[in-house]
Amino acid sequence: MTTTEKIANAKKRIDELERLIKYWNDSDNDEGKILNFKMNIDKKVA
Repeated sequence: MTTTEKIANAKKRIDELERLIKYWNDSDNDEGKILNFKMNIDKKVA
């Protein structure tokens, strides 16, 4: 995996975490809110 790919993957994770934080902050006001995340699951062999 190249450095560029690592940076791109890290940016995706950061974006997802930022959306979760925003959702958690907003969930104090809206208890019934549903969050739709587009999740890509990569099959990797360790």
